[in-house]
Amino acid sequence: MLPLSRAISLQLHCVDDPLAVPTNLDASNTSALIRNLPTMNRKTLVLPALAGLLAPALAACGSSDGAGSGGSPIVIGVAAQIEAAKAAPAPLDPAQAYDVDAWNVLRSTLQTLMRQPRTGTAPVPEAADSCGFRDTQNEQYRCTLRTGLKFSNGHALTSRDVKFSIDRLRTINYTNGPVSLLNDIDRVETPSDREVVFHLTKPDATFPQKLATPAAAIVDSQVYPNNSLYKGWDVVGSGPYTVKTERDGDHITKATFTKNPDYKGGLTVKNDKVEMRFFDNSTEMESALRKGDVDLVNRGLSPDQVKGLQNSGDKHIMLQEMPGQEIRYIAFNTKDPAVSNKAVRQAMAQVVNRSQLVRDVYSYTGDPLYSLVPTGLTGHINSFFTKYGNPDVPAARQTLSQANITTPVKFTLTYTKNHYGSSTAKEFQALQQQLNSTKLFDVSIQGVDKWQQFRTDESSGKYAAYGMGWFADIPDADNYIAPFIGKGNFLNLPYRNDKIESDLIPATRQQADRNAAAAGFKEAQDILADDVPILPLWQGKQYVAARDNVTGVEWALNSSSALQIWELGRGVSR
Repeated sequence: MLPLSRAISLQLHCVDDPLAVPTNLDASNTSALIRNLPTMNRKTLVLPALAGLLAPALAACGSSDGAGSGGSPIVIGVAAQIEAAKAAPAPLDPAQAYDVDAWNVLRSTLQTLMRQPRTGTAPVPEAADSCGFRDTQNEQYRCTLRTGLKFSNGHALTSRDVKFSIDRLRTINYTNGPVSLLNDIDRVETPSDREVVFHLTKPDATFPQKLATPAAAIVDSQVYPNNSLYKGWDVVGSGPYTVKTERDGDHITKATFTKNPDYKGGLTVKNDKVEMRFFDNSTEMESALRKGDVDLVNRGLSPDQVKGLQNSGDKHIMLQEMPGQEIRYIAFNTKDPAVSNKAVRQAMAQVVNRSQLVRDVYSYTGDPLYSLVPTGLTGHINSFFTKYGNPDVPAARQTLSQANITTPVKFTLTYTKNHYGSSTAKEFQALQQQLNSTKLFDVSIQGVDKWQQFRTDESSGKYAAYGMGWFADIPDADNYIAPFIGKGNFLNLPYRNDKIESDLIPATRQQADRNAAAAGFKEAQDILADDVPILPLWQGKQYVAARDNVTGVEWALNSSSALQIWELGRGVSR
């Protein structure tokens, strides 16, 4: 966990004083804060915060007009695309969807048995009334559903729909989907209409967290096909909202969420309607925010835009910075001749300058990352820095020479042009320059326009090395190691390591106390630093920019950086 001295800049959108004070401040800090308010810049307040948990530091304030009830919808801007493709025809089917933007739609429209809480990491019941392990080995997990659950089409939701949804995900087994999250399920039983029992093939203390992801979303067994994807753009769920989409060809331009009057779950919905508008680029999105056409944005802002909003004199736009668990990395097809020898990958690890990327490309809106497990999570260690230290060209030359690798090593580094924001191209240009300037590499770069095409090609092994990002499914170190290792891994990487797959991951999953699992995670990180199937680059911070009449911004993201649109409401502008 990061030290408390690392401050996080939080932006106030309150209309009037007094300021709502964070509950984690002691009495002396609170008093000093209140005494100093008249002399402080009220647009930006710096407070210490615990990294890894997106617990808000400020409570919402300002008068409310019923949290958006009866008024105009709260509009969220997204600088990304949710698109359909021949190989990925069902972008809103939980059996296929496995990216942050599609999951934000599904979290608002489909229920899961468990969910991430408002803050913190321990999951709480959602469609379930209660859930828990029923054995000491963490191999049998039993849930009881809430009464009166039903889908938006009026069909009753029973335990049979839960079993159907899980079995369906595993039957379809979509290559680029989230099925690997639930691979450890042996069978699902339904003793009654309200009871569901999961039997696991091996102990897994993280299983409750996985049931809180859209991979385990509950769909209507009378609507969704049991062995194929539900193509198109409709969602039939029991979540807090229903959704209607507008499209332009193969991608969504707008998704309109309407409060579901029949919703029965653990969430309190603070608005009647929310719109997500999808922009081709962050420049258009920022312009819409400044004009008031968009109320809030949380993804896709470039570093220059973040700086511009931080320094803006516009008192009606507030920017809130939060700790983030997003990571960026280079993945390797270890069967490709250009990078199959781990000495090549180790030499890259010895010369890549993460600090330069963070400084020159991302203007310090991220931090250098020396492990797949980000800072702030239990079990993180800086394995790559320990092994390789600061960039060292002579050391890389020696690594290649000892392995009899002919230099310069020639290969193509591929990236997706628009999925991770407009700075990605600049990042890969910088990586190309870093590698080629050593004379040890001859790297070309190529950008791919379509995200789904990029995903299809990388999982088919068409790229030697390529850039990817990762938002956590669950806030646990397991989710930064297990999805990338072994058969059926998220990237379809050919890399295998029996020690991690057969020993370390199973052992850590037996630990209900996640602190006790740290030793296994540390060993796995050291192995990955030596083999370099993936090269971690940087860890991003999270930013939410919002108009000052939007309430609930401090609750907008949970501990997995998932968007919680039900927390947003309307206040009054200054």
